[in-house]
Amino acid sequence: MSRTARLGLFLTAAAVLAAALIAAATGLPAFGGSRHPYGDRAVSAGLAHRTANIVSSVNFDQRAFDTLGEESILFGSVLGAGMLLRLARDERKRRPAPGPVLPTTRLFGATLLPVTVLTGGYIVAHGQLSPGGGFQGGVVLATALHLAYVAADYLVLKRIRPLAVLDVADALAAGAFAALGLIGLAAGAGYLANTLPLGTFDQLSSGGLVPVLNAVVGVEVGSGVVVLLAHFLDQAVEVAPGGRGR
Repeated sequence: MSRTARLGLFLTAAAVLAAALIAAATGLPAFGGSRHPYGDRAVSAGLAHRTANIVSSVNFDQRAFDTLGEESILFGSVLGAGMLLRLARDERKRRPAPGPVLPTTRLFGATLLPVTVLTGGYIVAHGQLSPGGGFQGGVVLATALHLAYVAADYLVLKRIRPLAVLDVADALAAGAFAALGLIGLAAGAGYLANTLPLGTFDQLSSGGLVPVLNAVVGVEVGSGVVVLLAHFLDQAVEVAPGGRGR
């Protein structure tokens, strides 16, 4: 296909997409108005399934299939980074020298690490009740582990970072999200339909499938972010050109 033909095809597709977007935008409720049809339906559906946090209801119940795609993108990003940043033939690993850390920084990091782990776990576990959830809590959990790098050095982070375990946990959690969708099919409903017992509203066990998917995503995001950062940190701190490794 010639360059002119490709450009014409692109402009035609862009014009069709722009027209569709403009038509959709003109049908939206006025900004700042009192009419919110999608919000009304989302709130009603979330409350019907005993999910107090409507955002989590949308993510893990009403549009769980979309969230499966988002989680798969993160998993693919981690997998791709791992393949691209693997040790090349002309590279060697060197032992990084420990860096000096102020005592106040060390104390702050050591104190904050368990608090951050507890906060991340709370955000994941209570995602169906209050703002947060698996995506947010997973990032907090990954951040907690890397406080060891900030408060100590890279060697300490490597000692407490079970990278092989987290690598497997990332893959298992990503697959578990897809597998949990089969529960709805087994119950005679749609894929990823919320068919588990809904529990009591505003209780930790409420929401049916929502807290289960929240937990799975928390594990996948937390593990994936740690593994992703590990590849970049290894590349920056340990990897040296061939012939200079120790």
